[in-house]
Amino acid sequence: MASVAALRALRKRISPSFTSRIIAFTSDSRSISTLVLAEHEGGAIKPQSVSAVKAAKSLSNDNPISLLLAGSGSALHEAAANAALCDPSVFEVLVADSDEFSHPLAEPWAKLIHLVQQKGGYSHVITASGSFGKNILPRAAALLDVSPITDVIEISDPHLFVRPIYAGNALCTVRYTGAGPCLLTVRSTSFPVSPILADSKSNEAPITQVDLSTFGEDSVGKSRYVKHTSQDTERPDLGNASVVVTGGRALKSAENFKMIEKLAEKLGAAVGATRAAVDAGYVPNDLQVGQTGKIVAPELYMAFGVSGAIQHLAGMRDSKVIVAVNKDAEAPIFQVADYGLVGDIFEVIPELLEKLPEKK
Repeated sequence: MASVAALRALRKRISPSFTSRIIAFTSDSRSISTLVLAEHEGGAIKPQSVSAVKAAKSLSNDNPISLLLAGSGSALHEAAANAALCDPSVFEVLVADSDEFSHPLAEPWAKLIHLVQQKGGYSHVITASGSFGKNILPRAAALLDVSPITDVIEISDPHLFVRPIYAGNALCTVRYTGAGPCLLTVRSTSFPVSPILADSKSNEAPITQVDLSTFGEDSVGKSRYVKHTSQDTERPDLGNASVVVTGGRALKSAENFKMIEKLAEKLGAAVGATRAAVDAGYVPNDLQVGQTGKIVAPELYMAFGVSGAIQHLAGMRDSKVIVAVNKDAEAPIFQVADYGLVGDIFEVIPELLEKLPEKK
């Protein structure tokens, strides 16, 4: 870590014309260097990308970490400024400013990673295991002719990783023996982040523009941006909430699912749903918790009318406290729940709504 700080201080004291020479020199003298793909929205870097930075720190104590952001406009530069302060171990923030990155399509992002990797020669490329990372990293791996390792929950050494298999019922230790770089997606719930300190301004990393002169205009490929939809709500984000209230297919309709939303509002919680509830059209698929949805690990996870299918348990089994309510006493959810209540959710939820105080 000391060498990272020294390199950053040295870089601030020299003119930009010498920066490339210093980077080239240091890349020959170090064996571990990491490129973290950062996702941002509304001028802020997303928490799961900060978790990816923490995962990168697990590779080595002296690991220069570069954060890569892409987009266009003022929101990108605001996000870059925030990214420069997100963690003292960040060596530099790389910014690719182009209209081609206005939306996070896989094709231009993968080509960008390929370009930055050719120039930087990183030993590892890491991103969070969300829709952003899962969409981009496999295509980038194909361009780099390497095999990615996905859903990493523990880093034992720079080439030894632990990931869940069989819907989280077993853990697999994987050793990477291929050519560089080693591409990883990491579960953000396994690498929780600490709050940014007030004096973190002193640890601000330099921001560098990526040279896109050789990027080309044929990078967009076959996919195209259609639209972006989001819920206008003050509820916390599902992936990072400390309390999650989840409903299952037993709620029977989208109208009944509103009881879950009301309960979440009273608790200041995020709303989740099972795949069955999403497939039935009760809620949008961005609220799905499970192996094919979001992986969550809140302090409190409340499941109403959730049977406990294997693929759902894979997405919430790391929750600190699990509370389950189901009328079926034999439901698998009770096998992982810390507290369980056998009862009718159409009686239990209204009673909770009546007795819980309003959120202040």
